[in-house]
Amino acid sequence: MPLPAALLARLREIFPDDALATTDDDRRAAARDNSRHEHLPDAVVFPTSHAQVEALVRACRAHGVPLTARGGGTSSTGASVPVAGGVVANFMRMNRILRIAPDDRLAMVEPGVTNEALQKALAPLGFFWAPDPGSAPWCTVGGNLACNAAGPHAVKYGATRDNVLGLAAVAGTGESFRCGTQTSKSAIGYDLTRLLIGSEGTLAVITEATLKLTPRPAALRSLRASYRDAASAAHAVARIMAQPATPCALEFMDALALRLAREHQPEAGVPEAEALLLIELDGAPDALEEACAAVEAAARVDGLVQLEVARDEAQTRALWAARKALSFAQQAVTQHKINEDVVVPVSRLPALVDNVRALAEKHAVPIVSFGHAGNGNLHVNFLPRDVDEIERAYAALPELFERVIALGGTISGEHGIGVVKREFMPLALSGATLGLMRGIKAAFDPDGILNPGKLLP
Repeated sequence: MPLPAALLARLREIFPDDALATTDDDRRAAARDNSRHEHLPDAVVFPTSHAQVEALVRACRAHGVPLTARGGGTSSTGASVPVAGGVVANFMRMNRILRIAPDDRLAMVEPGVTNEALQKALAPLGFFWAPDPGSAPWCTVGGNLACNAAGPHAVKYGATRDNVLGLAAVAGTGESFRCGTQTSKSAIGYDLTRLLIGSEGTLAVITEATLKLTPRPAALRSLRASYRDAASAAHAVARIMAQPATPCALEFMDALALRLAREHQPEAGVPEAEALLLIELDGAPDALEEACAAVEAAARVDGLVQLEVARDEAQTRALWAARKALSFAQQAVTQHKINEDVVVPVSRLPALVDNVRALAEKHAVPIVSFGHAGNGNLHVNFLPRDVDEIERAYAALPELFERVIALGGTISGEHGIGVVKREFMPLALSGATLGLMRGIKAAFDPDGILNPGKLLP
């Protein structure tokens, strides 16, 4: 159904020249993200100011037209796909770094700034922003906020929600507001900042973020431990996380992940093992030796095959080569990968690994497990190669989520819910909790125009 003529005329006033696009090519570019979902919007706009966003939301509300905010389009859950049509607001032109204040350890940015561009701007000043998803070169800060993105270093430095001080936004009512502060401490009522982060654009459209910065560590040390079975590696993870020196990254790869990486990149020197841990420590040089020794001791469980410590940058790159090769290795196997990012308490990680192996055997479909073991966040990737395996993989998904919930975990650690996991939300949350969420949605967006069809079942 085309946009009302009056709304289209208003959009042309708000977004002159090429800031409004309605051609088929422009609409197709905004119709998909990194999921398999695709739906054409009726128009695409390119905001460059908060005032434009406020006018846009008010116009869409007045005509009852859906509005979906979009960043780099890297979501794997369909979070930025306009499933109800309407208008897509592409924020890639709203990409200014407004202020960097090293003394206050903060930066103020617009939502279209890419994660990588921000990190490059901060590096000469001796700081970084903690979220570091694998899509950093393409994903935007706005997208990181939408799904509470994380990455390998969240185990020590936290996810997006832990590294944002305040926001400017426009609610679904068309009302502008600010929440949060420019200080690291605040006790002034409801924390709307943390509420908006992870809400996938269903409550408000964010136009500015005040981010908490972290000083870059003076030194890094990388270790790689291989094990004769996944249970031993998972046990080592629990031991490592129980000692005082918290790694800044603790990654796990199972046997299939290692084999795929080895076959895809033979020159990388990926070891033959049933499981692998990649461990990174950071801090002051004089403290690293003691921390490294403590982690080494914790990693030495029954089942350890080999423990390697990198002594320079070249050795560090060599140790991480297996992890770097894995994404492309999976793409070489199948174009039908189903990527889930489940989380359990670290102490239950051995049970999760066993459960995933049992699912692979029961449903006769290859499953690769790897990810951020330090906070119990595993990427469980189904790799079906034909129609039968695709059907079996999707049949296994509810069982995976049920087992994760039974272990005290949750169904998403950093990818969000979007369209893909929406139907499984009642597994993770009670009816009463979902009812409260719907009440919050109604308060922010009473007409339901913001990113409809996402997150809430």
